[in-house]
Formats: sequence, structure tokens, C-alpha cells
Amino acid sequence: MLFREIYRRLGRGLLLLLAVLVAGMVGYHWIGLSAGHDWNWWDCRYMTVITVASVGYTEVFPVRDIPGAEGFTVAIILLGAGAMVYASSVLVALFVEEDLRHALRRERMRKAIHKMKDHIIVCGTGSTGITVVRELRATKRPFVVVERDAERLARLEAEFGKDQVLYVQGDATEDDVLVKAGVERAMGLVAALPTDKDNLFVTVSARQLNPNLRIVARAVEAGTAPKLLKAGAHRVVSPNAIGGMRMVSELIRPTVVEFLDKMLRDRERNLRIEEVPVPPDSPLVGQPLRQAPIRRITQLLVIAAWEPEPDRYTYNPGPDYVLTAGVVLIVLGEVDDVIKLRAFFETGERSSVVHVPPRT
Repeated sequence: MLFREIYRRLGRGLLLLLAVLVAGMVGYHWIGLSAGHDWNWWDCRYMTVITVASVGYTEVFPVRDIPGAEGFTVAIILLGAGAMVYASSVLVALFVEEDLRHALRRERMRKAIHKMKDHIIVCGTGSTGITVVRELRATKRPFVVVERDAERLARLEAEFGKDQVLYVQGDATEDDVLVKAGVERAMGLVAALPTDKDNLFVTVSARQLNPNLRIVARAVEAGTAPKLLKAGAHRVVSPNAIGGMRMVSELIRPTVVEFLDKMLRDRERNLRIEEVPVPPDSPLVGQPLRQAPIRRITQLLVIAAWEPEPDRYTYNPGPDYVLTAGVVLIVLGEVDDVIKLRAFFETGERSSVVHVPPRT
């Protein structure tokens, strides 16, 4: 049963109960006038209420001594009881329906998370975590949120919409919660809990559950960073250090900062600096960039290339730069074009490049 239908029925029940109360007041007043009694409206209302509620208080009017009054009282009792039973049943159904709806949503979410693979787990949705979530949404990456605070989850749904963000409500430092989030199948994890101690616990647990997981942890205290790295984090990010770099960049390179800000906040064009790896089995391995029709199928600009061996960056690679297995191209452009290029690199066929609908 839909909520709208329940609210509609509840409204009908309350209107029916109100109609019984009004009919009782008018009826008793009319009966009193017919018998030559001047029963005021307050007494008529009181008599109707105690009759409908069946509380058993002393009768205000001598209904047994007045013709028709006793039968009218019986009718009011039956109609009032029926209206109250109807309204009460709908009210109970409202609570049951809400609980059932939450249960169904949790089950759908559990099944969706169970099917996920190579996703990112975001532990904590404070000021740092919510920024991570927004960026993952903007770049269309699959992710699962782990959050203990119900109020933060409510704010998450208010910002992105219900059923738009998959989450697990629980303590991210507990192994079973991480397992529910699919840590064994995930490709990355962001530890953005409020305290360094909790982030350290998450890092240790996640590394034990998935040795291949890429972990990025948040650290407030500078002394915590070495411990997080030793516990298994690939990178440690300090909000204080990032904030300091941002402040000095605003002074010495304000145009660059403004460019990056506009790129990240542009609502018309979803521009990002992204990385596109060349798979080892890609048909484009061994070919120069000029034969990879990047500019023909996308509007991406290749600004650098990283070679894992010997861990070297080539900035602004030219048309003769040869693509090798495992090389990662760093590109600037729209997210949809990045997705198209990844698909093209995997098959080498333009027919594999599918249209990616815009994010709503």
C-alpha cells in the first residue's frame, strides 16, 4: 500500500469521526429543543464525546426519559466506534507500512551492494567524507558509504535523494560492517572518520580483509601518518596540510586556483583531470599516440603519461609517444569522454564506445 493511499484513508477516517461528532451535537440539540429543553452546545458536545468514547461518565441529559434520545445515543455509539476503529487501523497500517518500506529499502540496498565489484568504500561522511562522496558522484564512480550517525545519513539522502546513494549504517571499525560494504570486492577505501585512532583501526581491518585494497586515510595529527602507512594505507592526507597549501596557492598562483575551482564546480560541463590506464591486452599497445584517435572520439587533452617502469612521467607527450602496457594517460576533459576513452582502450573499436547519459 502506498503512503498516499494510507494518508488518504486516514483523512477519511478523521473526517468521518468529525462528522459523527458534529451530527451528535446537532442531534442532541435538536432532540432537546423538541422535548422543550434548552440544551446548550457545550453540553451537547460533551455528551457526544463521552458517548463516542464510551468512557461511562454520568449522562448529561436524561436520554431514557426523552423519546428518540436513547436510540440516537445508540446510533452515535455505533458510528463513533466504527469511525475510531477505522482511523486506528489506518494509523497502525501507517507505522507498519513505514517499517516495511524501510526493511524493503535496506534489503534492496544490501542486494545492490552484494553485486558491486571494484567499487570505493567511504568510511565517514563528515566534512571530509561528504566532499569525497560529492566527487565520486560527479565522476560517476561506484561507491558505498559506511556511516554510524543516522542524522548524517538523513542529510546524505536529503542532498542526493533517497535510493541514490548506497550505504551501510554501522561502525566502520568493525570487520562485519566492512564486509557488508563489500570490502573484499572493493578496489579502494577512504578512511575519513573523525579521529586518527578510528582511521587507524579501519586501515588495519581493511588491509587484513583485502590485501589488494587501495587505502587513502585521513590524519589530523602529523605523527599519525607514519602509523597509517605502516598499517597498510597507500596514501595519507592531512586536511591541515591541504588547507595550508590552498592558502599559499591563493597568494602566489591565484589564476591556477581559480581555474581548478571553476573546473570542479562547473555545472554545465563536468570537467576533471582524470587518468586512463592502457590495459596490457589493449590492441593499441605498441602504437604511437597519433594512431590512437583520442581527439576524434573525445575532446580530451592528454597532458601527461606515467610509466610504471621506471616510474617516470612524460609531460605533454607528443604524437610519436608510444603506448605501452600499463602506461597511464593523464587527461583533461569531461567525465563522459573519459569513460568513452577507457572503453576504446580496452577493445580498440569505436563501436564499443557507448553513449553515457548525463548525470541527473
